[in-house]
Amino acid sequence: MSSTAAPQPTTSAAPASTASTSAAWFDAAFDGQPLMAILRGTGVERSLELARTAWDLGIDAVEIPLQSATDLEALTAVVREGRERGKEVGAGTVLDAATVGAAAQAGAAFTVSPGLDLDVVRASEAAGMPSLPGVATATEVQRAYVAGLRWLKAFPASLLGESWFGAMRGPFPEARFVATGGMNARNATAYLDAGVRVVAVGSALEDRAELDRLAEVIAR
Repeated sequence: MSSTAAPQPTTSAAPASTASTSAAWFDAAFDGQPLMAILRGTGVERSLELARTAWDLGIDAVEIPLQSATDLEALTAVVREGRERGKEVGAGTVLDAATVGAAAQAGAAFTVSPGLDLDVVRASEAAGMPSLPGVATATEVQRAYVAGLRWLKAFPASLLGESWFGAMRGPFPEARFVATGGMNARNATAYLDAGVRVVAVGSALEDRAELDRLAEVIAR
């Protein structure tokens, strides 16, 4: 009878050590922070203005999605000002290794992706940036969970609905979700009550009428 050991299955999961580091980083970054700001396509000066608005309101985490050269300039500028105020700024819409590299060069503290690609997760973590990948199904949550990831972006949250989060909490009790897509000052509380840990808002920061509502969410 052969004593040869059975071959071990291969996996594309991110290394547990780096994934655990990502989980710990987001645990600290989002501690007591129910909101995150997403500044998409607002240009350099307007991104700086909105980032200041977010920080002054009490929203520490700011994300700049990278979809153009101007977005990269905006990220660089907001990162620079964020450092002066002790704030961490992340890069969003990170789809591939090239964008990971651009985010790192701009000084981003973390990356956010609309979907789950463990190669992108590995590249981001290897560059020293915790990764927040997007999920929308139980299969994607499970793949991320097995890879050691605990903080996940639920996208598009408004289409998934509040009940989706309660359903995911059953099989994945340690998963922490950032609800993104269609979120605003009026529905943030309902999603937080449904078990979401953080709600990501964008256009609400540009509406003065919404700022008081956002302040109420932060103070709850």
